[in-house]
Amino acid sequence: MTLRLAALTATAVVALSASAHAADVKLGYQLPLTGDTAQYGQDFRKAAEIALDEFKAAGKPFKVEIVFEDSRSDAKEGVNIARKFVDDKAIVGVLGDFTSGVSMAAAQVYKEAGMPQLSQTASHPDYTKISKYQFRNIATQAQEGPYNAKWMASKGFKNVAVIAEQTDWGQSVVSGYSDAVKANGGQVAFSEFFNRGLKDYRSLISKIERAKPDAIYTGFFYEDGAQFLKQLQQLGVKTPVYSTSAAYSPKLLELAGDAAEGLHLTSNFLPTNPDPAVQKFVAEWKKRSNGTEPGQFPAQAYDAVRIMLAAVEKAQPNPTRESVRDALAQTKDFPGITGKTTFGPDREADKELTKVEVKGGQFVPVKE
Repeated sequence: MTLRLAALTATAVVALSASAHAADVKLGYQLPLTGDTAQYGQDFRKAAEIALDEFKAAGKPFKVEIVFEDSRSDAKEGVNIARKFVDDKAIVGVLGDFTSGVSMAAAQVYKEAGMPQLSQTASHPDYTKISKYQFRNIATQAQEGPYNAKWMASKGFKNVAVIAEQTDWGQSVVSGYSDAVKANGGQVAFSEFFNRGLKDYRSLISKIERAKPDAIYTGFFYEDGAQFLKQLQQLGVKTPVYSTSAAYSPKLLELAGDAAEGLHLTSNFLPTNPDPAVQKFVAEWKKRSNGTEPGQFPAQAYDAVRIMLAAVEKAQPNPTRESVRDALAQTKDFPGITGKTTFGPDREADKELTKVEVKGGQFVPVKE
C-alpha cells in the first residue's frame, strides 16, 4: 500500500512538473541592436527587460522568456528572424520591429503562420491592414497628421512646408498631414523627402525659405531633427517648426541645445507626469541608464511588452498563438504609461495625444 502510494505520488510530481514546464512560454522580440538605428533597439530591449522583471517579481504561476533578435533595421533580416520565430513552436507572440518597413516585411511571414505581432512603433497606416495578426500600441500618421494639421491651423498657419525622411513611414507622415491641411483649406507650399542621416540640410532649407511658408512640418527622428534645427538656427531661419511624436526624445534636446527651443510636437508620454506608474518606470529607467530620462519610444516598448504579457496570462493555462491573438484583440483600457490602450476591430489603438513645446530646454505640455 505504501509502495503504491509512493509510486502514485512520484507520478503526480512528474505530471505536475511536466504541466508546469508545458505552461512556460516564449515571446520573440525583433529589433535593431546594431546598425544605424541600434540606439532605439537597445532602448526597446532595456524597456522590455524592465517589464519582464516586474512580471517575474509578481510571482506568476508560469514563466515567460523573451528571445531578442537583431534585425539591424533591415527588411531581409527582419523576414529571416520572423521565419526563425515561427519555427520555434514555444514562441506564441512577437514584438517589433522598430520601423514600419521592417515590421511590414516580417508581418507577411507572421500572417501566413498565424503568429500575433505587436509593434511598439510601426505607425504606417497599412501595417495593421496586413492581417488579423498585426497590432500596434502607437498612434499612426493617419491620426497624428490630422491632429497636428488642426493644431497648426488654429495658430493661423495656412501655408506650410512639409519635409520627411525617405522611408515608408516618412511618406505616411507627408500624406497624412498634407491631406488634412488641404481638407481644412490650407496649402502645402513645399514638400520634399531627405535621406535619413543627412548631414547638410542647407540646400533643403534654402528651398523651404524660397517657398515662404508660415510654418514647417517635419517627419524625422531625434538625430536628424537635431541636425536640421541647428542648421536652421545657423542660417537665421525663424519659421516655426512642428513635428511628430517620433522626434520626442531627451536626446534631441541634448544634441540640438538651444536650437530646439520653440519646437512643437505631439506625444503620449511625458516623464514629468506625476502618475505613480509613470514615475516608477522613470525611476527604474534612470537607474539602468546613468540617470537619463526615457523618451516616448522606450515607454511605448514597455507598454507593448506588458500588453503582450497580459494577453499570454489571459490565454493560460495553455496559450497558443491563436489564443494569444484573441486575448490581444480583447485588450480594453489597458493602464499603460502612454495612456490607456484599447484595440479596436482594426487592431488599432486610439491614443490620446498631448501637445508639447520645447521651452527653457525642456519638453513642456501646452494647452492651446
